[in-house]
Amino acid sequence: MINKTGWCTLCTDELSIFKKKIYDTRFGIEGIYDIGMCNNCGLIQLKSHPSSLELKQLYETYYNFGGSKKSLYTKLRKTFLESVFYRLWMAIDGDICFHSRRGNGRLLDIGCNEGQGLQIYKQNGFMAEGLELNDRAASEAGKRGFRVFTDSLETFHPEQLYDVVVLSHVLEHSVNPREMLVHVARILKPDGQVWISCPNIESWQQNIFGRYWINWHVPFHITFFSAATLKCLLNDSGFEGIKAKCATPSLWVAQSVIASLFAKQGRKNYAQRSSILLGSLMLLARCIYFPFLWLGNLLGRGDCLAIEARKKTN
Repeated sequence: MINKTGWCTLCTDELSIFKKKIYDTRFGIEGIYDIGMCNNCGLIQLKSHPSSLELKQLYETYYNFGGSKKSLYTKLRKTFLESVFYRLWMAIDGDICFHSRRGNGRLLDIGCNEGQGLQIYKQNGFMAEGLELNDRAASEAGKRGFRVFTDSLETFHPEQLYDVVVLSHVLEHSVNPREMLVHVARILKPDGQVWISCPNIESWQQNIFGRYWINWHVPFHITFFSAATLKCLLNDSGFEGIKAKCATPSLWVAQSVIASLFAKQGRKNYAQRSSILLGSLMLLARCIYFPFLWLGNLLGRGDCLAIEARKKTN
């Protein structure tokens, strides 16, 4: 069943067509989607999306942690994230998950998956906890020694408020991003911070790669933000002191290239998990196209938005 809204999730105004006939370029999920733009607030979003139940089934089947530890891709990724080379790579390639941020206080990682990020936040000085709807992933994070809650954000009432809430590549998945941010503000201490990273709809790659831009990621990505629309949303949801910057991960460049070369509607794109192909394209993007990536970030046209905001005190 498809929810054919045709109306903005934020202001309920009508949507006009922004992009037509976008399909999944990763897992081969059936379905073609149109992307709409609100005629009033300008927010870009799916004109239709699967029901909540169908989305849950899709996440459990394709998206979240499934316990796979045997593939070469999974092993190499885990080894890399736990190495000193990862911090060096973040300094060169950009930090789109706030993994280079050091500090203290209580931190909640929403959508923490199997807890890899929690381990990094802990190493950086934070008292890290997670919120994860996938029971299997939450269990894996628990085995690492972390406290992970499996409540929905709407029903989550922590014993103590948090200093930082992280929404790393989460907000774009929300059917109602304003409601999500209001609940984030609810569980933050006065002057607490939210850290958000998400795809930038104003990215130059979105224009170059068209329907093969990796961050369409339908039907999982439901809302597509620019810096302006996300700042407005944060302000309306109880936040101030908003700071935004752009980054363009070479991984995303490589994935968009692979999608444009190999993606076929209704077919799983196995090339997206080729460690050799991904690694080669990442190095090419970072070493050869560095000036273009740097300039795009400087002009606010990088592929990823990284935004920090502070909870309003009144």
